[in-house]
Amino acid sequence: MQNVIKLSMLIASFGVLIMSTIGCEAEERAMSGGSIHQFTMKNIDGVETPLSQYRGRVMLIVNVASQCGYTRQYANLEKLHASHAAKGLSILGFPANNFGGQEPGTDQEIKDFCSTKFNVTFDMFSKISVKGSDKHPLYGFLTSGGGNGDLSGEVGWNFEKFLVDKEGKIIKRFKSGVDPLSDELIKAIEQEIAK
Repeated sequence: MQNVIKLSMLIASFGVLIMSTIGCEAEERAMSGGSIHQFTMKNIDGVETPLSQYRGRVMLIVNVASQCGYTRQYANLEKLHASHAAKGLSILGFPANNFGGQEPGTDQEIKDFCSTKFNVTFDMFSKISVKGSDKHPLYGFLTSGGGNGDLSGEVGWNFEKFLVDKEGKIIKRFKSGVDPLSDELIKAIEQEIAK
């Protein structure tokens, strides 16, 4: 009888392992292909926002934080938004508290900080995790490179930037130290807008 119970437990464990593997493979396929337009995210006001609404626009996706040495980049992100939004660029800010606890605030506190300190008018979203075991699926897609292994890898710090083309494909990554108004970034954005 004990052998039957042990065999049943072994079969059940094996079944869970197979189902887990199938689930991981399905998730991996979703992360490695497709488009960023497949995601729906809550904006800073808690409104569900399908990223498909950005189809036909170039996107710059940035994980932001209010208490970081790079926080001053909010000012240049806003300048970039002011100069390029009408040309076809959308900047999407995703607050995250993954690095040094530098984004401890609530969505409302983050919104107030961004609007009063930097007059941010580009699109801001609800705080998410961009790294670790609770990483949001959006950042699972971004850090997988969206199917491009050359662009894969974990986010290193706050204000890392992902450039996404009009079809929702990741085309470039820029480290935190790359200023939003740098020639390198503006050139890459303008090349994509022109396509």
